[in-house]
Formats: sequence, structure tokens, C-alpha cells
Amino acid sequence: MSDPRQLALDLGFDVARVCRADEAWAAGERLEEFVASGHHGTMAWFEETLERRKAPTAMWPEAKSALVVAMNYGPETDPLEDLKAKTCANISVYARHRDYHDVMKKRLKALARTYAETTGHQVKVFVDTAPLMEKPLAAKAGVGWQGKHTNLVSREWGSWLFLGVMLTDAELQPDAPETDHCGSCRACLDICPTDAFPAPYRLDARRCISYLTIEHAGPIPTEFRAAMGNRIYGCDDCLAVCPWNKFAATASEAQLVAREDLKSPALGDLVELDDPAFRELFSGSPIKRIKRDRFVRNVLIAIGNSGDASLVSKAEARLDDDAPVVRGAAIWALSRLDPARFAALKARREAAETDGEVRAEWAAS
Repeated sequence: MSDPRQLALDLGFDVARVCRADEAWAAGERLEEFVASGHHGTMAWFEETLERRKAPTAMWPEAKSALVVAMNYGPETDPLEDLKAKTCANISVYARHRDYHDVMKKRLKALARTYAETTGHQVKVFVDTAPLMEKPLAAKAGVGWQGKHTNLVSREWGSWLFLGVMLTDAELQPDAPETDHCGSCRACLDICPTDAFPAPYRLDARRCISYLTIEHAGPIPTEFRAAMGNRIYGCDDCLAVCPWNKFAATASEAQLVAREDLKSPALGDLVELDDPAFRELFSGSPIKRIKRDRFVRNVLIAIGNSGDASLVSKAEARLDDDAPVVRGAAIWALSRLDPARFAALKARREAAETDGEVRAEWAAS
């Protein structure tokens, strides 16, 4: 087994291609610019691991080749249609099923183990859990190209590919890199509800709904709340609008097919989750990583955008939540849904609030 590509396909990966891991590339310079501009927001690990991220060999000097594998997670329906259901939660396609890290890493480890045992070469595997830039490697290996939204696009699979990498000290024959097929299209840039792209191929994460709902820990900045709509975990707009999705296929891997209860869950149900119920509902899901308080914060922003008066009592109930970030989001939601009720509560509640940020929320709403 001198070439691991066929083994990867036999193990259920949809794509397996190879590139050199020890050649100079421009991705390191682009990453430096991203961090220097502050576009990484509060994701401090970009600064802390910058030098190791800049090139695969910076993390493992012995690496010669990279096997890039991918699995399709294409949705059954257009995610943009889910934005119309204002009283239902819109969860990013990648998080509607089992955590892909678990699914891919198990198979990637099996691949690496077999390859190492049969060839004697050293290997290391990565699935978005280490300072390795998978998307530039995928483009270099010919899996796809990084579009103007900075995500990977494939002519065969569209926008919906999970990536994994096996680095090895073996000298594998590389595949041809993919070229950019975006042309003059800017659909992904124009659809962004928060203008998170200062220029083509550049992302300001601080304005990205995926960053705001997943990575950002504090109150959602007021300027982005209305634009979030019913998106409570991630955002697929720039992926879903890509014309290359006409070639995409629905995920065939059972563990990557969307759970029925996560396709369009009711906001009124999600906002009532306490910590044990949250953990139970999202066991095995990537959503569990952001924990209950941040999740309910997001749900309350969506409730504030719903325009549904029947959710007023749900928002008001969260004014007494133990978490300040939840109380703050409840204040905003209530002010949007029922200004009269909000005004009736404001003076008493604002005076009694012990958290400074929450008091500021009462004052500003």
C-alpha cells in the first residue's frame, strides 16, 4: 500500500488527493495579514499558533506529503429556504447531524494506521483540531479552490465538503492543484447579511454570523442582531448561494444526514432548555461545544427577530435567567416583540439588575 488514496476511498471518503507538504505557499502570508488586521476577533489561538499554522512543516518538519480527504455533507433542501420560517431555528447544515470531527477522525485514524503499518512511514492526522490550514492544502491537492468567501468550492461537490488531512514523511506523487473558477461571480459576497467580506477572498470574522453565534462569548453586538434573523448556530448563506452547488449531491453517509429534530426546531422550545436538557439534546453534536448559555442567547436574538407575539412570555421568562448573557438577550428580544411590556418592566428591572452589561442592555434597548 504505497499510495493511500484508494484506501481512503475504500474507507468511505468521497475525495482523496495528494499535494506536497514541504513547499512554500502564499497561504502563510495571507494568514499573517488576517491576524494583523484583527479580523480573527477574539479567536486568540490564531495569534498563539500563527507560526505553526503558516506551513505544515512548521508544525512537523518531517512532513513531505499531505493526503487531503473529504466527505460530502450536502443538504437535502436549500438552506436559504429555512430563513423564511421566522419562528423556527436555522441551524447550519454542518451541525444538524453527528459531529463530523468524530465521524472523520475515526476513519482517518484507521487509514493512517493501515498506511503506517504497511509502509513503515510516519503519519499524523488532523480534522480541524490542530494548527493546520486544511483549505489551502485542499486547493493545492486539487480537491477544490478557495472561493471569494474563503471557503472551499468543488466543481463536483459544490460547497459541502468536510476536510481531513494525513501528513506523512513519504514522498507521494502529488495531484494537480485546482484553479479558481469563481470568475466574475460575487454571489457569496453580495448575500452576506452582515457585510463580512471587506474584499473578495477576505473575511472579517468579527462581522460573520458563524463567528458571532459560535465563537463570540459575550453579548451579540447590537448592529448585527437584526441581520441574524433566525440563524442560531452558524450561517450557510455564502455557501448555499454558490452556483457550483448545482452539481452537489445529498450526503450519503448516514451519520452526516440531518437529524429530523434539528432541521427546523421551534424557537419556543429551544429557549426553555436548561443545562441538562441542552446537553441531552445535543449529545454527539458540535452544538454542544458552545454550551447552553451562549446557545440560548442566540435563540433569544432569533425570537426578537421573529415578530411572533406568542413568544413574548418565553422571552420574559428568561429575564430571570442565571446567565447575564441570556438576560441581556432576553431584554432585547422583549423590546422588539412587545415595546409596551418592555417599557412597563424597564425601570424596576434595570434598577434591580446587578450585572453592568445587563443594566446597559436595559438602558440601550
